Amino acid sequence: MTDNDFLAHRFETHRPRLRAVAHRMLGSSSEAEDAVQEAWFRLNRTGADDIDNLAGWLTTVVGRVCLDMLRTRTSRAEQPLEPDDVPLPPAETAETADPEQDALLADSVGVALLVVLDTLTPAERLAFVLHDLFAVPFEEVGEVVGRTPAAARQLASRARRRVQGAPAPDADEVRRRQREVVDAFLAAARDGDFEALVDVLDPDVVARTEAGVTAGALAVAKGATSFAAVARIARPALVNGRTGLAVLIDGRVERTLAFTFVQERIAVIDIVTEHARVADSEVEIL
Repeated sequence: MTDNDFLAHRFETHRPRLRAVAHRMLGSSSEAEDAVQEAWFRLNRTGADDIDNLAGWLTTVVGRVCLDMLRTRTSRAEQPLEPDDVPLPPAETAETADPEQDALLADSVGVALLVVLDTLTPAERLAFVLHDLFAVPFEEVGEVVGRTPAAARQLASRARRRVQGAPAPDADEVRRRQREVVDAFLAAARDGDFEALVDVLDPDVVARTEAGVTAGALAVAKGATSFAAVARIARPALVNGRTGLAVLIDGRVERTLAFTFVQERIAVIDIVTEHARVADSEVEIL
């Protein structure tokens, strides 16, 4: 492996987190990818020999790139809002970020937050996203926005007050949209329609069972096509409060699938087949 290959490999391990940071700042998947790619170009030119904390360095670079993009957008009065995106993960640190956990929790906050974020100034938005969502210290936030740590704290505080006043999402509407996705997943699984399955899955979807984990839309869709016979006896259900499926045999729940959704696609599938765990689950057939 060449030095450049090794550097690229290290960068790829950070890409999911960088994409999450950029997406929450910009509200646009395509712009987020552009920001992450620019971070790679800068790292490739600089090298990592003198970087003690690569995760922190990359987060700072992505933050600066996003700040420039937000300022450019403001000067053009552009609003590339993606209304189906759900942008808020819990706070996490640069070293402990877990993209899978981020996906698990991302659909707990409504689209209203993104609307509010889009009303903030670029510096306010950046300070709030970096500090409140990703726990970046104000010293580092200040470096990104060109302010003192105290000024960065004030930016985040102003943004936080506006975000906290955001309206809650319509729970019924969220459930309705999720049910549509589940119905599409179930129909595709019953028909063995591989392409239709891929369409309803997030590209980085994770399917978890007692036996292990399968990651990626193509791999999960391939596994789901073999689910056709079981899918015929599956019913949409709430599984421990999450929209999903229950497999019924003689009227008894034998297996559950609980879904987590991001951007109206399935991002995580938790499959439980162990009888004791199924029995402990709260299942409401829809």
